[in-house]
Amino acid sequence: MKKKMIVCIMLMLWASCQQTGKRQADKSTGDTADKERTEQMRTHYAEGFRITSSGKIWLVDIQDPQKEEGASYHYALVPKDEQDISAPDGYERIPIPITKVVCMTSLQLSNFIKLDRQHLVAGITSTRHLFDPKMNEQLKTGQTRKIGIEGNFDTEIIIGMDPEIILISPFKRGGYEALKETGVPLIPHLGYKELTPLGQAEWIRLIGLLTGCEEEANERFDEIERKYNELKALTADVEERPVVFSGEMRGGNWYAVGGKSFLAQQFRDAGANYFLKDDTHSGGLTLDFEAVYSQAESAQYWRIVNSFDGEFSYDALRKEDNRYTDFKAFRDKGIIYCNLRKQPFYESAPSQPEVILADLIRVFHPDLLPDYEPVYYKLLK
Repeated sequence: MKKKMIVCIMLMLWASCQQTGKRQADKSTGDTADKERTEQMRTHYAEGFRITSSGKIWLVDIQDPQKEEGASYHYALVPKDEQDISAPDGYERIPIPITKVVCMTSLQLSNFIKLDRQHLVAGITSTRHLFDPKMNEQLKTGQTRKIGIEGNFDTEIIIGMDPEIILISPFKRGGYEALKETGVPLIPHLGYKELTPLGQAEWIRLIGLLTGCEEEANERFDEIERKYNELKALTADVEERPVVFSGEMRGGNWYAVGGKSFLAQQFRDAGANYFLKDDTHSGGLTLDFEAVYSQAESAQYWRIVNSFDGEFSYDALRKEDNRYTDFKAFRDKGIIYCNLRKQPFYESAPSQPEVILADLIRVFHPDLLPDYEPVYYKLLK
């Protein structure tokens, strides 16, 4: 009898060990899978978001890429067919893939255009300078609707279209408090706060994950990254780096961005020096004409982006302010120009930093890309 009891106990202990071992093996396998999935979605340039895998869900943490401390946002992206899975504490549950979204900016819209997912965009704000034929057709048929402008959103239209998420820019003045009344989850898209072109473009990973095409988004970004870094390598050893400044007078002020800005980085990658390269600001600056002139009078190049009605020219610029003629870049025909009325700059360029870089290299160092035809930026004739 004792022998039988001993055998039974031994069998029970063996079974228990087997179960424990299986659980540990399952946990180890799950941990490995999570690490592999997390690595696939790890950001290399963007500082504003992080994606980690946790079983069948994705955890997304979003924060201001220009501040180590400040507001942060947390979302658990749960497959729609996993209704019983709840979000961890501190995370808002978002069923994915989404099929209907509201975009607040052209930068956000650029990700959907790059992924050919325009049909998911149910609402947008401004249609000014909107070129994309699919978006224009959707506006025409009512598949996509205008929701008003920042600070004056039409919440009734938003509720009526029943979107699953609204992408916002929370650090801009936008009246987003009113949007909370709709009950629709608000997800910040902070690509505009990134300080590098590849950092901004990498937000396509998040949009890909939200829309169920993360593999395609990763492939698109990998291609952007490869081309961008190949072009950047061309200027790594250039000895002569021309100086470039940007902007125009508007309402008595000259608006420029600081030396730590996204634009300054674009110029550096293209083999040029921004005229405020020693400035420590990452955001916008308000300067007077004299302050700009004192630092940019001898700069070789001048970048201008505007929506001029008609054919922009040196003569048109002279008529706006005769003092412009005192800049070397004006006298030597060194103006780099993009007309927003003719080019889809805001809706396409954010997802094509490699194209912007090639445009700038063609201007600053034409011998490096002798056969390249610029897309957005061209020297003004």
